[in-house]
Amino acid sequence: MTGKERRAKIVSILEKSVQPVSGTALAKQLGVSRQVVVTDMALLRAGDISILSTNKGYLLLKENETTRVFKVHHTQDQARQEMNLIVDCGGKLEDVFVYHRVYGVLRANLDIASRLDVEAYLKEIELGNSSLLLNVTSGYHYHTVSAKDQKTLDYIQTKLSQAGLLAQLQDYEPVDFWDEKE
Repeated sequence: MTGKERRAKIVSILEKSVQPVSGTALAKQLGVSRQVVVTDMALLRAGDISILSTNKGYLLLKENETTRVFKVHHTQDQARQEMNLIVDCGGKLEDVFVYHRVYGVLRANLDIASRLDVEAYLKEIELGNSSLLLNVTSGYHYHTVSAKDQKTLDYIQTKLSQAGLLAQLQDYEPVDFWDEKE
């Protein structure tokens, strides 16, 4: 199998999967090392294939999914409320990031699509003696949220606003965070 054929097979595997596929699982299926899979992922991304890396594996961002970045502000104690609100409205938390005036964008993948995922994530934070990224910027942070359509994202935005969780962009914050180096 050539590299081009292998990368086409990776895309095919990811298209058929609704759950993240680990690099190890892909390597085993393709009969290559995990490092070859990592290299293939970089080449696919360079070729404009939208692949998300999560702590559970790789996901192909479906073309029919839409995304929106929400700036929110709340305490650590309100994190469960915020995440549950988003997933209950039909959204999926793809990531969390902060925009720090000195450090720039600090980002972590989440892949949270249900209340069960919310509980697992918060338990992992608690057991790891870690704190949420929002603590770096006094509660201000962002989530990239995906959903099946714009109407769902509009609904999520309305609910976040009603809950008092949405925050306004400041003058120093870029509108498109991904134009800057991460």
